[in-house]
Amino acid sequence: MKHRAKRSKIKYEHDMIHGLRSYLEEELEPLEYVTTIIPGRIKRRKGVSSFEVQFRYSTPTGAKLLAYGPGVVQEVFVVTDNPEALKEKLSLSKYQLRLSATP
Repeated sequence: MKHRAKRSKIKYEHDMIHGLRSYLEEELEPLEYVTTIIPGRIKRRKGVSSFEVQFRYSTPTGAKLLAYGPGVVQEVFVVTDNPEALKEKLSLSKYQLRLSATP
């Protein structure tokens, strides 16, 4: 069973929070040092009202990110040979998403 488009680095096996798919396609997928992007579990969370992506820590194969949306947080694993460049990209990124009333 395929969970990835032919030339996509993003694995589409799980659902994604509102705004995450476009962020991954526009901001992270074009980076040449990113090999694979794997969205993970979605959990409920209080207190966050806008879309935001944060670098959490480096892993043996890349990095773990957390994507925050209104009332939810989703893990995102990125396979990369340069997690420090990814961390810097995320700290410099000014990606803003206006959340609409309908997902």
